[in-house]
Amino acid sequence: MTDAANILLVDDEPGMLRYIRTLLEVDDYKVETASTGEEAVDRVQKGLQPDLVLLDLLMPGIDGLQTLEQLRQLQPSVKVVMLSCVNDTRKVVQAMRLGAHDYLTKPFQKAELDAVVDQCLGTTQQAYAGEVEELCDDVFFVAASPAMRKIRSQAALVANVDIPVLLLGESGTGKEVLARLLHKLSPRAHRTFLKVNCAAVPGDLLESELFGYEAGAFTGATHPKPGKFEICNKGTILLDEIGEMPPLLQAKLLHVLQDGQFSRLGSRTVTKVDVRILAATNINIPEALATKRLREDLYYRLNAFTLQIPPLRERKEEVPILLKHFMSRMSERYARSPLPLTQVLLAACHEYSWPGNLRELSNFVKRYLILGDEKLAVAELNPKNDSTGGARGEYGAKVSADQAGGLKSLARNAKDEAEAEAITKALEETNWNRKQAAALLQISYKALLYKIRQYGIAQTKSHHKLTAGA
Repeated sequence: MTDAANILLVDDEPGMLRYIRTLLEVDDYKVETASTGEEAVDRVQKGLQPDLVLLDLLMPGIDGLQTLEQLRQLQPSVKVVMLSCVNDTRKVVQAMRLGAHDYLTKPFQKAELDAVVDQCLGTTQQAYAGEVEELCDDVFFVAASPAMRKIRSQAALVANVDIPVLLLGESGTGKEVLARLLHKLSPRAHRTFLKVNCAAVPGDLLESELFGYEAGAFTGATHPKPGKFEICNKGTILLDEIGEMPPLLQAKLLHVLQDGQFSRLGSRTVTKVDVRILAATNINIPEALATKRLREDLYYRLNAFTLQIPPLRERKEEVPILLKHFMSRMSERYARSPLPLTQVLLAACHEYSWPGNLRELSNFVKRYLILGDEKLAVAELNPKNDSTGGARGEYGAKVSADQAGGLKSLARNAKDEAEAEAITKALEETNWNRKQAAALLQISYKALLYKIRQYGIAQTKSHHKLTAGA
């Protein structure tokens, strides 16, 4: 810890002021106190610059939320932790929206206070700060940019408040990853996490997928089946692409959000569940509300708190970290030596806008690793147009329109070759057991058979032969 840290403690109870001050001074923090919000604001106006403010939520005069708002206006960078003897979800959400960094419910132990203060003042090493935070197999979170560090901080706070969270952002930005982070940081972390892609399931089947059905509910329903909400009881469910859910089904989901109850298809019995709902979408919300594509009452229920993930082009400081991590993961997966990330390659990646976000970056690294051709990898990224209407390659040489089209063809061929090689390797590793190979590649058996025919992959006595290029 550092004795330079200055903490402003604001509470209208003299006994609580003395207690918290003693806990902090034991660790050599310099503590200033104020018994009202007005006094705290006045102290800051007169030049006090605390590193951290511990602020009581319920005080006479201007309350904690009003004080928080004024302090943030005077000193936007100051970190504020709210203190309250009442665990009021609505006020916690208000405090987060006003910029509170964390929340402590009284009475609290010294260890709880120490953890929050250490985290706010940066006196402990945080695994996620500028590094890769592993969540589960092949799922990781990176917070190397100011925007993503803010999202990580907000996620840590909102994870402990059992409210719905709406995750917004372009396709491929990492909304599912953020949902998994919220689940991991929440009290439900040891329970089930399930994702349902509302766009991938036909509307007439989505209801039974979510809520289950009884035997005889429809043709082919020979046995009762629980839905995702029952399976996920006490856990967390992510409704991905919520904007694609049919309006009639949105009404049933609203009922679940309101009172945690629903009925299976074909049943008159009410089932009660305790599920935390996270929803993700990349749609234009105002437009979806105006066209009735998204119910307004459902939107406001889901929008208890919103986390907006910026596209990769707005956080390019994370690109080198992501490139390195994807390279490490994929070289291990495909049993290849990692390829160097040269300055030329890094510069090209930095200039590129990444319209497909992290998903596109991951596929780019996969192709580069399989092909091992840096020039081709750089050429795959958007070439810059010059004044003559042509394009320029990675070293500034002019490229004709025909050549530019050729580059696109090369990129497509590179993708196909990478797929063919990955499939061949999977077949080799499973001794040409196609079902096992499909499982290894995480694709369906039918999709594997189609790809084998598409790329002309044939088995020989030595177990494999690539008979045709992609």
